[in-house]
Amino acid sequence: MPDDNRHEITVTARATFVPEQSDESANRYVFAYTITIANTGSVAAKLISRHWVITDADNRVQEVRGVGVVGEQPHLAPGEQFEYTSGAAIATPVGTMRGSYQMESADGTTFDAAVPEFMLSMPRTLH
Repeated sequence: MPDDNRHEITVTARATFVPEQSDESANRYVFAYTITIANTGSVAAKLISRHWVITDADNRVQEVRGVGVVGEQPHLAPGEQFEYTSGAAIATPVGTMRGSYQMESADGTTFDAAVPEFMLSMPRTLH
């Protein structure tokens, strides 16, 4: 019987508004987000690449793809985690981000680790 959670990565995210980098008069709202990637499976895995879908309140979508995260391709043994902070800019005070990390496990299997959708929200814009 196969081990169903061999390739299991848990991703959590939190975002904060960055007022000093934002310019409301130019419709530029900058957010910092901190991601924690935890290997909750039973096989070591390496993060190969990322894919983000960033959507603002006017339904404008930015897709971002790239190798690694913050210049790294972290290798996570079972039970290990990696945390990093990056940023995104959108044209409205509220938006969302979601995506996935493309992973390669020590046994050669490639799989996606989903990043659940999270809010980008300037303070006092959501009630």
